[in-house]
Amino acid sequence: MTGREALPRVGADPVFNAPWEGRAVALAVETTARLGLPWDEFRSRLIAAIDEDGDRPYYESWVIALERLVADHRLV
Repeated sequence: MTGREALPRVGADPVFNAPWEGRAVALAVETTARLGLPWDEFRSRLIAAIDEDGDRPYYESWVIALERLVADHRLV
């Protein structure tokens, strides 16, 4: 991804400050894939979560976007 929703990177490697951050990314990728959805289904929710609170820690926005994706597709 590019723009404000892009993963922070050092070179080609994504940067995670805690293990849960990488897990949140992996869960979003896997959930989107298993549902057979285009990545933009998740990406649009991530952008919305970032726009709602620019001061929120980045990976917390990933979790919020994932929660919304799961709820919108009635997985919970």
